[in-house]
Amino acid sequence: MILPSDKLFFILGPCVIESRDLVMRTAQAVAEIAERNSLPVVFKASFDKANRTSLSSFRGPGMEEGLRILEEAKREFGLPVTTDIHLPDQALPVSQVADILQIPAFLCRQTDLLTAAAKTGKTVNVKKAQFLAPWDMDGVAEKLRCQGCHDFFFTERGSSFGYNTLVVDMTGIAHMVRKGYPVVIDATHSVQKPGGLGSSSGGDRTLAPVLAKAGVASGASAVFLEIHPDPDRALSDGPNSLPLDTLEPLLLELVRVYKAVHHG
Repeated sequence: MILPSDKLFFILGPCVIESRDLVMRTAQAVAEIAERNSLPVVFKASFDKANRTSLSSFRGPGMEEGLRILEEAKREFGLPVTTDIHLPDQALPVSQVADILQIPAFLCRQTDLLTAAAKTGKTVNVKKAQFLAPWDMDGVAEKLRCQGCHDFFFTERGSSFGYNTLVVDMTGIAHMVRKGYPVVIDATHSVQKPGGLGSSSGGDRTLAPVLAKAGVASGASAVFLEIHPDPDRALSDGPNSLPLDTLEPLLLELVRVYKAVHHG
């Protein structure tokens, strides 16, 4: 999947596959917004959240059931889909369904995982770790290219700034763009407070639109937003997820920012 180079695109969906109904409801809403506004959209949901704060936290339905649900949503609504992988042996089966393989931030330097993803021939999205500088992603790019993968992009999702706090350095986006890497701004994970609620992560979803607009203005070519019909009842990342019914106006505002930056 070659991503558009002349239009802002979006990666949208709930953090985790809570149920088939949630995925189908959210995917339908996303597809309708995309069609109504001619927006390039990729639908995202995780079949397993392997890095939850607590052992008792909900992780998802697992790979087999999760891929079945994602494939159904993809077929029903005509959306490309993405999901994350955590182990090298997940890359090939996930690539049979997903158009983009997502590498989680904490695993972005795992050579075996990157190699397995690159060998599938699919687009690879690598989330920049909270502990890495922007220029450290050069090593990630080298690992992918050495396996013949040139269709990849990096996602900025904030850097550790003291305990339970993240900050986004917008100059880091500019740096990666100057190196020739397409960059996504993950505005919802960037307002996360990792482990901030003790047994789960907190966050402030009201600040996500601010970071999304700033990221686009800084050169990001895509925006990643976690959305949910009822974020306060979400089973993962609820505090930093955006309500589904607020999505469309924000996307249109971000498109206007993109056009102002790129077309004057």
